[in-house]
Amino acid sequence: MGSSINLSLPQIGEAFSMRAVSLSWIATAYLITTAVFQVPFARLGDLIGRKRVFVCGIAVFSVFTFLCGLAPSGSLLIVFRGLSGLGCAMMFGTNMAILTAVFPPQERGKAIGINTAVVYSALASGPFFGGLLTHCWGWKSLFLLTGIFGFMIVAGSLIALKGEWTESKGEKFDSTGSVIYAAGLFGLIFGFSRLPQTISFVCIGLGIAAFVLFVYYERKERQPVFNVRIFSGNRVFALSGLSSLINYACTYAVTYIMSLYLQYIRGYNAQDAGMVLIVQAVVQCLVSLYSGKLSDRVNPAAIATAGMGVIVCGLCGLIFISHDTPMALVVILLTLLGVGFGLFSSPNANVIMSSVEKRFYGQASATMGTMRLVGQAFSMGIAMMATSLQMGNRLIVPELYPLLMKSFRMTFVICAILCIIGIYTSTFRVKNVGIK
Repeated sequence: MGSSINLSLPQIGEAFSMRAVSLSWIATAYLITTAVFQVPFARLGDLIGRKRVFVCGIAVFSVFTFLCGLAPSGSLLIVFRGLSGLGCAMMFGTNMAILTAVFPPQERGKAIGINTAVVYSALASGPFFGGLLTHCWGWKSLFLLTGIFGFMIVAGSLIALKGEWTESKGEKFDSTGSVIYAAGLFGLIFGFSRLPQTISFVCIGLGIAAFVLFVYYERKERQPVFNVRIFSGNRVFALSGLSSLINYACTYAVTYIMSLYLQYIRGYNAQDAGMVLIVQAVVQCLVSLYSGKLSDRVNPAAIATAGMGVIVCGLCGLIFISHDTPMALVVILLTLLGVGFGLFSSPNANVIMSSVEKRFYGQASATMGTMRLVGQAFSMGIAMMATSLQMGNRLIVPELYPLLMKSFRMTFVICAILCIIGIYTSTFRVKNVGIK
């Protein structure tokens, strides 16, 4: 869904007469709900069982994804897409914790590499199948079939996933901390997505204030929804989480922008655009398998930092693309991004999960997922802000294509600068992470 839905946006926009900024909310609404609820659901998994929360998450995601395909309006589509994010919050808050719990440290990098490769395989198949479905049967087929497959996965998980993982059974759920956390994160992400409107600065200010209150409250809470001391007392964990946030903030909007670029600017249909975008995900899949294994023997933080350097090269190249850029060059730039992200993701996850005690696996997994999703939401916020500044919330018509290209370039410039900052912050943890 993450990689294929972007290819259906032009069709969805035409079906519901949705404007440029409104279209981006189809992705942003999902990211906000997933990010906001991931940490509370991870804590709930620690209390009542990670498998139980994980499987329920698949079911919730499947139901609302199926309903997306039946949505009669763009507004309801955004609502259902946001509610499907609740299911993903349950899955993302528990999946890496389950994986980490069943593999010993010396095999953890390999396991995470395989898991990451599976994710990238899905990303690779997403543009192809998403483009094919959208082109042949319309955008609704994408949601309906994904929902049906989701129901099948629920059944498979109940049968095949043995055991249960409950690290904090009997402890209480910190509802107050969860509400403060959700309010703070929502304020930050929603505010950032509305830039440069006045309300955005109000929401960001309230979000920051809520997080200050959250840290103060959680430090005093005996059984917090999130142990903030993981950050204050673990420099490697904190810097790795920050690096993850920055990396996703720099890269997530690329697929969204390139799908619009290929279909609006270059005139490709959804199926052909998917064939171009599949390159990045395939490369990510292959490289992440190797980098995951390598991170068990070589300093994983150094590998991840090198990956961010490669990403900068790809982003800088994308700044200069135009309506007549040779497609071979576009493919090369997407390949660079795939190599960089493949080098970054698995080793960085290995660093994060290996830097905490076993009892904090659930929170570490949720933190990693939250950083990813917050970064993705910020990335979409950057793209939305650039679009709003250059062309406003207007229908995308040929007369506005030059302004659309300016918004693309602005987004790539900001993302490249952020990624350079990410390299700088990532280097501080390299010397602290030894070879496993």
